[in-house]
Parts: sequence; C-alpha cells; structure tokens
Amino acid sequence: MECVFCKIAKKEFPCYKVYEDKNFLAFLDIRPLNKGHTLVIPKKHYRWIWDVEEIALYFKVVKKVANAIRKAFKTEWVVSLIIGEAVPHAHVWLVPRFENDGHPKGWLDINNVKKISEKEMREIADNIKKYL
Repeated sequence: MECVFCKIAKKEFPCYKVYEDKNFLAFLDIRPLNKGHTLVIPKKHYRWIWDVEEIALYFKVVKKVANAIRKAFKTEWVVSLIIGEAVPHAHVWLVPRFENDGHPKGWLDINNVKKISEKEMREIADNIKKYL
C-alpha cells in the first residue's frame, strides 16, 4: 500500500502545488496551522528524512521554498519541523508565523488548524510561487 504523499507525488491525489522539480515537491498542507503552511517532500518514498539520498539538494529546496514563504507573507519567521509521525514519508513542515496567530510564542499548537477556502488555498499557492 502506497502512502498518501507518494500518491500526491504521482499526481494520483490533488494538491495545492507550490514547487516541483524532478526529485522534490512542495505543496500546501490541507490542515494548515497558518496560511502558507507548506510540506516539502522527496518524490521518491523514504520513511525518514535522514534516509534521503540527496539530502543536500533536498534542503536547498526547503531553503528556497522557506524564503519564498517569507517574502510572500512578509514575515521573518518560518518555523521548520521534521517530525515524521503523521505520515510515514519524509517531509519538512514550513509554517510562517505572525503576530497573534493563535499559537504560543516559540511553539505551534497542532490543534489550531486554520479553515481556509479552496479559492484562498489556490491564491496562497500562487502567491508563494511568485517568489520562487
């Protein structure tokens, strides 16, 4: 059984794509903790980040996407998380932070999921893409 991120990478499931190259894909999280919450994954299935063969290239993509999020949302603070428990496929969370965003200072409340319309999700993805 393939994981959901493999299906997204193979375009079997839709996503709000922010970035794609031959090895990596970045897309908006459908349960965003803030506007612009993006996941960066390798297209090839790896269970853990530390198994990714081209980890240097992977983190170049993570950096590129994080900086695009910073510019798109005019924030200096983009939290990056590597947990790997919710979906068994290597991924990095990039979550922009804002004043009074409902999360405690220095941490994210994973239960504080924002409700964002499909239209706004498309607009957010397009806005981030402008800075890539």
